[in-house]
Amino acid sequence: MYVLGIETSCDETAAAVVCSEGTERILSNVICSQIDMHSEYGGVVPEIAARAHESLLFPAIQKALNVAQLPLHSIDAIAATCGPGLIGGVMVGAIAAKMLALAHNIPFIAVNHLEGHAQVCSISEDVTFPYLLLLISGGHSQILEVHGLGKYKLLGETLDDSVGETFDKVARLIGLPYPGGPNIEKRAQKGDPRRFSVSTPLKGRSGCDFSFSGMKTAFRTLISQASQSAPLSEQDVNDFAASLQWSVAEALVSRIVNALKMVSDEVRHNKTFVIAGGVAANKYIRARITEVGNNAGYKVFYPPVNLCTDNAVMIAWVGLGYHEKGIHSSLDFEPRSRWELDSLL
Repeated sequence: MYVLGIETSCDETAAAVVCSEGTERILSNVICSQIDMHSEYGGVVPEIAARAHESLLFPAIQKALNVAQLPLHSIDAIAATCGPGLIGGVMVGAIAAKMLALAHNIPFIAVNHLEGHAQVCSISEDVTFPYLLLLISGGHSQILEVHGLGKYKLLGETLDDSVGETFDKVARLIGLPYPGGPNIEKRAQKGDPRRFSVSTPLKGRSGCDFSFSGMKTAFRTLISQASQSAPLSEQDVNDFAASLQWSVAEALVSRIVNALKMVSDEVRHNKTFVIAGGVAANKYIRARITEVGNNAGYKVFYPPVNLCTDNAVMIAWVGLGYHEKGIHSSLDFEPRSRWELDSLL
């Protein structure tokens, strides 16, 4: 059984093919990055992203099919991100998937982008339901219980900015290019994480919600003070990057400790914890959270780095799961900019 996946929710135009059997589930994974188009603006420009998806998507789909060595008529289902995300890009991918599905009489599956992140780890790891999930992507920071495909219980989420947004904004303040996360991680390796200290938001409070707007503001103030007399030195940049990375990890850890106490008996007994989303590619943050999980007796899993950031493999993988259950979407399914995980089924 073969599923074609399409992902166009932000600034990655992606297509992939996965299969249900065999040792190699990923038959192709094509990603056309738009970073160069957006870097001069310091972030994603929705109109530019949507136009780029229009020109890049069909060549990406054809390449994914060619690499998989499959003609389109051999595909059993077509899955596309239909939200959440930048609505212009989401519409490009959804319309393309519907056109192909209608023209070739192939089932269409509308996939939640966040569910792609939530489930993709199981394509390479032996992850069993239920599990605790920390989902930290570009625009989302959430802690959830995952009880199956389409079955999620939200324990906490950001009250303002996400981790990814915080990295991007502070990176720009210290002169690092977009995207901020990878550049912060790179420069942090040479920095002193304790040089610039800020308070950990919500630390010591109950619940699993996050808040990063205060941290962002605190770093803006520190950066402004440090650059008043002279431009930031290379070591200043390294130290700010390291301090931000350490502060974010502290904030995440404080919320995860609470979540481990709050999870249902099912999750507590299964002792499985998954870290997913683009920020999960950060090795320092991954190591800090893995240590917390391991100390609590949990098996900690995360996707390969190339499947942490936006990709179509995760969309095809979720689509395969729904297709195997006989769950398909109508061609009049409306793409959406917001789509909560705990409201899928």
